[in-house]
Amino acid sequence: MTDTEYPLIAFRFQVEFLGYPLRKGASAKAVPICAGSFSDCTGLEATMEPKVIKSGGANYGPAQRCGPVTFATVILKRGMTTKRDLWNWFSKVNEQAKYAVRFDVTIKVGDPDEKFTKPVWSVQLKRALPIKFKAADLNARGQEVGIEELHLAHEGLTFL
Repeated sequence: MTDTEYPLIAFRFQVEFLGYPLRKGASAKAVPICAGSFSDCTGLEATMEPKVIKSGGANYGPAQRCGPVTFATVILKRGMTTKRDLWNWFSKVNEQAKYAVRFDVTIKVGDPDEKFTKPVWSVQLKRALPIKFKAADLNARGQEVGIEELHLAHEGLTFL
């Protein structure tokens, strides 16, 4: 009898930001800069735009060929704290006109039945660039936790 594979539960995940040391010459490996817990992570998707080739005499339908791949903006949300690390990254990108600070971002999903020591699966965003930072809405009558958002554009999506 084979084991049944159950769907993953998507509420146990961690996000790790990996940076590259500023060394010239040798190819450097990414090292962890920081890690954090977020309440939401959306936009883990890739879309391929097919090229349609119509040809005379092919009355059943046009031929479909592979086209360019685009990636959605990844949105990370978390409860606001006194730490400003997400804002600091966003502001560094906008203050330095000639060099944008980019990180590889790894999102790790853990097994719901065990401690988060080894991820069940991971996805990596290559050369992520923060394109939008949104602070929590302030409301004197509100009682919910303030949520901040970081929107990331990236150059590739890899499931590990």
